[in-house]
Amino acid sequence: MSDRTLVLMRHGKSAYPDGVYDHDRPLNGRGMRQAALAGQWLTDDRIDVDFALCSTAERTRMTLAQTEIDVPTEYVSDLYGGTPAEIFESIRIHAPADASTVLVVGHFPGMPEAALALDPNGEIDRFPTSAYAVVKVGVPWDRLGIDVDPDARLVGFQVPR
Repeated sequence: MSDRTLVLMRHGKSAYPDGVYDHDRPLNGRGMRQAALAGQWLTDDRIDVDFALCSTAERTRMTLAQTEIDVPTEYVSDLYGGTPAEIFESIRIHAPADASTVLVVGHFPGMPEAALALDPNGEIDRFPTSAYAVVKVGVPWDRLGIDVDPDARLVGFQVPR
């Protein structure tokens, strides 16, 4: 079993301003607080993120900024509405081989579906805004979603409120 950890986070609660395209919707006040709390909880739990992947949507960018996790980051359009296969492909392409912990900030339903694709026995009843799943993985990042990973397991799930 490797020491790789994947954190799959849904963006914070977003606003719905008139005339703003979905991709450009910002977080609302509650979403800002949720995202900041998620960042604090990750820090408190000693989940030391080395690298982040983030959807190009405004609300995911704002979520990552509010966590105050300051690591090398790639903004990837395929994470906007991404399926588990697209999420894993983004990780394979962008995650540095030596990264121990990768954070992915994306959307529903991609984030929970990706967690459950890795660990079908994991239990996630719901995945509200700013929730995050922590999955230990046993394959290199460049093989995630290609090789069957018998060591993958959901080890944490948090809903910052």
